[in-house]
Amino acid sequence: MFELQDKNVLVIGLGVSGQAACELLRFHGSKVVGLEVAETEDSGEPKIEGRSADLKSVSEVNGLSPGDFNLVVVSPELPANSPLMNEVLQLGLPIISELELGSQQTSCLSIAIAGTNGKDTTAEMIYRVLNNNHRKTLIAGGRSRPLCAVVEQTKQLDHLILRADSFQLEHTEFFRPTVAVLLNLAPDQLGHYRTAEDYARANARVFRNQQVFDWAIIQNEALAQLRQLQVEVPAKIITFSATDSTADLYLDRGLIISRLPTWSGPLLDMDHCQLRGPHNAENLMAALAVGHVLRLPLENIIDPIKTCTAGPHRFELVAEINGVQFINDSKATNLDALQKALLATRPGPTGEANVWLIAGGRDKGLGFHDVGPLLSKRVKRAFLIGEASEHIRAAWSLFTPCTTSHSLLEAVAEAAKAAASGDVVLLSPACSSFDKFRNYVQRGEVFCSAVKSIGRGVQAANPYMNGNS
Repeated sequence: MFELQDKNVLVIGLGVSGQAACELLRFHGSKVVGLEVAETEDSGEPKIEGRSADLKSVSEVNGLSPGDFNLVVVSPELPANSPLMNEVLQLGLPIISELELGSQQTSCLSIAIAGTNGKDTTAEMIYRVLNNNHRKTLIAGGRSRPLCAVVEQTKQLDHLILRADSFQLEHTEFFRPTVAVLLNLAPDQLGHYRTAEDYARANARVFRNQQVFDWAIIQNEALAQLRQLQVEVPAKIITFSATDSTADLYLDRGLIISRLPTWSGPLLDMDHCQLRGPHNAENLMAALAVGHVLRLPLENIIDPIKTCTAGPHRFELVAEINGVQFINDSKATNLDALQKALLATRPGPTGEANVWLIAGGRDKGLGFHDVGPLLSKRVKRAFLIGEASEHIRAAWSLFTPCTTSHSLLEAVAEAAKAAASGDVVLLSPACSSFDKFRNYVQRGEVFCSAVKSIGRGVQAANPYMNGNS
């Protein structure tokens, strides 16, 4: 634990997380200096426009004396392999994340959710389960609600649900969740990490300080990756998988089945849930497992998650126009998310490819060839936008026809014109939005607006036709 009273602390990154860290530090008697950095992460969360007038700020690390500070707090805005991070490391000071800082001051048990995709959806499921069982809880972590901003509220909570990204976990020392969930480990953020193994190890730090009586709930494939890296998980383990029937919780013909000794048999039928697709089956398994280790009755776990839906921009059905579904999956900023979206789309009437895919944006250092075989089965044509369009076209043109579009609006219009009844127009970019948009939220909103304009045009052309049929 770090003593904060009368300590000199350098906070790097003054977005929402950094500002929350500054406020908590000053509340505990620290003297704080802040350093602004450019935002790099594809986040839909707002940034704070102003900051406290009494916050001393500097413009660069160069010239700062290590003797002037006791501690450095880094926000998620700072990539692990950036030149600025290298300068910070050269100061030779203890470095922690906003997550670590906040966790040292919380007053309740925590449930941490890590992994590449699905953290928000799973956090919402677990929140619903706990609420349904009269447990006081809230969701924190990330820049929508940084942990440091809710420390005082934790005095009244039973559990705190934390979305823990790899950047925050990388700089933890004592962070120890009672229940830690690792949803998946897909290639992502390779522009921020030197290797995929570094990214996996950063996520695995969610288990680092757990004890033998804590719980680790891990996707079976992710656990295999950690074992290959010789990463130890000290807690009791429950595994889950939508594709591997050897896991403790697994998917079999639409049924989530448990082989846990005291909880065996079918648990949930996916047909009774609002969420669809194997990826959401795994999110549901993780939520079920959390409820189980907290000793909640099965019926009190199942009821609230049946009605759970994905949030905005997460495989969101915007409209169905003349039999064509338009799906906004703008939050899909990596290839794993794209693959899961393609698997979750409805198939063509006779199993043929029926997806008109809109993808592209800013490249995150991913290998686009990997998704090729699935594209050849599911995608009629890919409309490519943004900085990465030529890179993606070179990788995908062997598997599906590709068209480079000048804008998202043009891609939507061309896809809608080409689509026939039974087809799907899917925005699932597999890239960051930062080349053209503020964040994935704005990108998704532009897509939704374009689709609604198409619907209004169809309705105007034939007022007797229902645009949703």
